[in-house]
Amino acid sequence: MAEVQTSTQAGALTQRFIEFVVMQAQQASLFLGRFPHPQTGKTEVHLEAARLFIDQLEMIREKTRGNLSPEEVEILKNVLSDLQMAFVQATNEAAAGGAAPAPETASAAPAPEVAASNAGDEESKKRFSKSYGS
Repeated sequence: MAEVQTSTQAGALTQRFIEFVVMQAQQASLFLGRFPHPQTGKTEVHLEAARLFIDQLEMIREKTRGNLSPEEVEILKNVLSDLQMAFVQATNEAAAGGAAPAPETASAAPAPEVAASNAGDEESKKRFSKSYGS
């Protein structure tokens, strides 16, 4: 009976891992201008933010090497390949003037991770800490 519980738990973890990869890929796709921003309805290109999400997926692939199921490896490989190709295409379009990266505005503020990585000092990083209390 323990074998059934272990395989059920492994299946649930695989599903969560795939959902995580898909969520990261959706964020990268949003910043690559592949679909409209949910608040503005406009497609916007933010290459640095897209690069952040792609790099995070690449890091996950490296850090979990040898610990993923074949299905997880395949999904991660396909998602990364697709996003990297889309990033190259978006970069080429931006360089050609076809789709210039959207400027950072108050209505389309970068993700906290992006803003924190852009600000070099320790004080600016502190303002993005989360509080889970009252």
